[in-house]
Amino acid sequence: MKAVLIVLDSMGIGGATDADLYGDLGSDTLKAVSRSPYFRVPNLIKAGISNIDNIDYLPTSDNPSGAVARLKEKGKNKDTLSGHWELTGVVAEPFKTFPEGFPAELIARFESETGYRALVNAPYSGTAVIRDYGYEQTLSKSVIVYTSADSVLQIAAHTDFVSLDELYRISSIARGISDDYGIARVIARPFAGEKGHYYRTPDRKDFSMPPPAPTVLNKLKDRGFDVIGVGKINDIFSGSGLTESVHTESNADGICKLKAFLKRGFNGLCFVNLVDFDMLYGHRNDIDGYARALSEFDEALPEIASMLAKGDALIITADHGCDPSTPSTDHSREDVPALFLGAPYKSGENLGTLTGFDFVAKTLEKLFF
Repeated sequence: MKAVLIVLDSMGIGGATDADLYGDLGSDTLKAVSRSPYFRVPNLIKAGISNIDNIDYLPTSDNPSGAVARLKEKGKNKDTLSGHWELTGVVAEPFKTFPEGFPAELIARFESETGYRALVNAPYSGTAVIRDYGYEQTLSKSVIVYTSADSVLQIAAHTDFVSLDELYRISSIARGISDDYGIARVIARPFAGEKGHYYRTPDRKDFSMPPPAPTVLNKLKDRGFDVIGVGKINDIFSGSGLTESVHTESNADGICKLKAFLKRGFNGLCFVNLVDFDMLYGHRNDIDGYARALSEFDEALPEIASMLAKGDALIITADHGCDPSTPSTDHSREDVPALFLGAPYKSGENLGTLTGFDFVAKTLEKLFF
């Protein structure tokens, strides 16, 4: 038996009842993206996405091929780790954030243990920080250290001056230091290019704290099922509960590798993160780019579904929002969609508005146990 779980990273659907507490009142990623002239998602509509509660800006399907639900997050974060962990059954405690930058003692330890000077140490947009400080980073033995609204320490360096292996080594050291400060993720952010034209490379690597308790991935692995991670799933779970994983360079690459696993065959779960929605478009407030990417996923959906046998399952959801129409470039506190094609729910079933992304974990348990 096969189940495929696809996370459209950051594709929230608004409506979080506590959004105002996060400065995200009115944020609605899917609604914002739907206004783009490049937004075409006939297959998601056929599956039932517009039949989800309170999605009244898309045409509904009279005979949807999937079951649907609107999921509200139990945890008090709005980030990748807590979203993915909750989808797999573990609700995270609130992570510590650093709106004024990291403490001086943390930076001092970082510089002492890595041997590199830390530039910036402030909340910053990832593309803006390499634009503003990229050249300075290349002039000395330094790296750019910055954060965001999430619990994350990000380290950026030009690949001509700090090799990938060296950047990963620095980030691994930072991960050890970050444990003492409750930082959820350290992210290596390599970039390249010339002054005035710097760009991120696809070699990002996340160094995450492990989930605080066993997830449904661990339960599946312990019972002998295959648990395959595609994209940054391995980084998000620190490898816990996975039997195999592959890195991806783009949404298209992730879809291609998912298809390869479906052709090869497996008995268990293939868990896919499509990060471009968040990394390339949500954080960069690129509405049209987000719409194009979602339309490209929609085009791939029928072939993915056709590769599943009777009794298999395809679940499509998200981990948080990142509304590209707001002034903020950070994640947004939003509900997320859940589409279930195949087992265990009936086509056309509206499961309603549910509290807990962990409904996805419960669904996987229903499928396999």
